Amino acid sequence: MPRQQPAAARPVRRRSYDQFCASARALDSVGDRWTLLIVRELLAGPRRYTDLHADLPGVSTDVLASRLKDMEQGGLAVRRRLPPPAAASVYELTERGHGLLPVLTALAEWGAPALTERRPTDAVRAHWFALPLLRALTGLTQEGVLEVRLDEGEFHVRAGRGAAVEPYGFGPAPQPDARIALDAELCLELGRGDVTLAEAVKDGRIEVAGDGPLAAELRGG
Repeated sequence: MPRQQPAAARPVRRRSYDQFCASARALDSVGDRWTLLIVRELLAGPRRYTDLHADLPGVSTDVLASRLKDMEQGGLAVRRRLPPPAAASVYELTERGHGLLPVLTALAEWGAPALTERRPTDAVRAHWFALPLLRALTGLTQEGVLEVRLDEGEFHVRAGRGAAVEPYGFGPAPQPDARIALDAELCLELGRGDVTLAEAVKDGRIEVAGDGPLAAELRGG
């Protein structure tokens, strides 16, 4: 008796609002819980699955794997293998995925007033304050890498960044053009527009280090 061939797997149709509307189509791709926060992590550059899971406290391994797969299928992210000696797989955003930076920046600006105080259950990572800080840096004319030091840790952002470059990254920058030290609350104030970068430097709430043009502009020179 001939062996029966297994039935071909049917393609799984993702949930959709089924509305001919740009906003609805966008939410078809990024409206699921955790997706935009994964984008937030990948805006800083390629990341391993284990690193993503560590910096997304509360997400289950199954949900994270599912969201990453959806992002690959939707053209927002790709997975690639690093060459030896790393020999690890990383996820990184596509050009379309990087296009979500203004969306996340606007969400951070809109959500900043809700961060009145940190709850006991709130996790925190230093690089989560990069998005609010980016708003305050838009007026700078000098390009360069700015290292940011908070009590919670360090990250770096790019002033005058190009479209093909990550807008921020984890930890200290290898060769920063300037360094600043401030606290997380001030980052949020800058993001809300309650105070300007120049005002915070003048009041001594931001310490600036460095000798190049970017550091000079931050000091108001």
